[in-house]
Amino acid sequence: MNLFDLFLNLLLGLSLGTLGGLFGIGGGLIAIPVLGVLFGLDQQLAQGTALVMVVPNVMLALWRYHQRNRIDPRHALLLGVSSFFCAWLASLYAVELDSRTMRWAFVGFLLALVTYNLLRMLMAQAPASGTLRHHWGWLGALGGVSGAMGGLFGVGGAVVATPVLTSVFGTTQVVAQGLSLSLALPSTGITLFTYALHDHVNWWMGVPLAIGGLLSISWGVRLAHSLPERLLRSLFCGFLLVCALLLGLESGGL
Repeated sequence: MNLFDLFLNLLLGLSLGTLGGLFGIGGGLIAIPVLGVLFGLDQQLAQGTALVMVVPNVMLALWRYHQRNRIDPRHALLLGVSSFFCAWLASLYAVELDSRTMRWAFVGFLLALVTYNLLRMLMAQAPASGTLRHHWGWLGALGGVSGAMGGLFGVGGAVVATPVLTSVFGTTQVVAQGLSLSLALPSTGITLFTYALHDHVNWWMGVPLAIGGLLSISWGVRLAHSLPERLLRSLFCGFLLVCALLLGLESGGL
């Protein structure tokens, strides 16, 4: 890798880190289509390489969210443990799948998230709060499902957990994003380990992305806490839709 490529990956990491902090997802969701479309990586390699950036970004973002909205350690532990084991099992399955099949499954996953989030915005909802509407024990089930999706698609599960926490558990968007990072950290860690064991990681690209992300993710977290709730959710939906369209175009089917 030459200096220009190193600089380009660093700049890309800065952009992705900002988005990761803004949406509480570590930046991997946008990194995967970018690596696939701009750099021609197959789906598993794009997911594994993105995880090199996601893991440290999630660690820093979790700390920043906890500073602004204290995360209950019971909730974080339950989410983390359940997501860890489910992500591990799902990642073992994901590394053996056909790359094209994985890519279209990922596109479908993103479109489903967009549809769900748009429906939530159109439907009347009870006022959000900083406390859970249902017993915190149900977070174990949420962590398991989200972890499995994270292990399969390399996105940490936060994109699944965040809308469920706001719509079902009644939390605010920023509280949901903080809790989602609690489950994303262990699930992304074990998923990266699994992908690396199966040679689905480009470390030369991933490390500069990670450095750039660490330098910028705090900006995104600060911005997330300054934006109106509805605007933040609208941006999140638009963000997911752009990711799905990019991957669909790259695969030649849209």
